[in-house]
Amino acid sequence: MSTIHVVAVIKAKPGLRGEVLEAFQANVPAVHAEDGCIEYTATVDADDVGRFQSRFGEDSFVVVEKWASLDALMAHAASPHMREYAAKTKDLIAERAVHVLTAA
Repeated sequence: MSTIHVVAVIKAKPGLRGEVLEAFQANVPAVHAEDGCIEYTATVDADDVGRFQSRFGEDSFVVVEKWASLDALMAHAASPHMREYAAKTKDLIAERAVHVLTAA
């Protein structure tokens, strides 16, 4: 299978995005060390873009990921550090939407 792209939209409960991002950033080194991880980055709305931008909002961030294979992504999802991150942030997150994509 080809490279897998993931776009995960995370909406924290009001005022808690910073706390979720802190836990996310603490987990990044473990994710980057995983076999097949090409990219794993948290992003937020850029400022001063103009009217054409659709903003996610101050409580949201978007995780942009790239994996060498679907197997690598599935191993990532089942990893102990991701289970720990999920447990640490579950009460801080209001909504989450994970989009798994491949090249068209």
